[in-house]
Amino acid sequence: MVDILALVLQHDEQAVLTAVELALAEGVATKTHVLNLLHRLVDGKVVGGPPLDTPQALALRREPKANVERYDSLRSQTEGGRHAS
Repeated sequence: MVDILALVLQHDEQAVLTAVELALAEGVATKTHVLNLLHRLVDGKVVGGPPLDTPQALALRREPKANVERYDSLRSQTEGGRHAS
């Protein structure tokens, strides 16, 4: 809270207030999120703009699925051998 209040020493008070209001409206009232929104406002980037219309070429052909057994099998292969940790 104090860090967010101290932002008015470095930035315009109205910009800080707008960033805080946006963060509260999004339900993410953290210092990091407020700073992110504030920097977007100061830099003139779009905040809360319309959703992007992505081309169909970027659509997934095959949905990814979690396969935890694969990772467990990789872990068992490294026991007694070399590993990153």
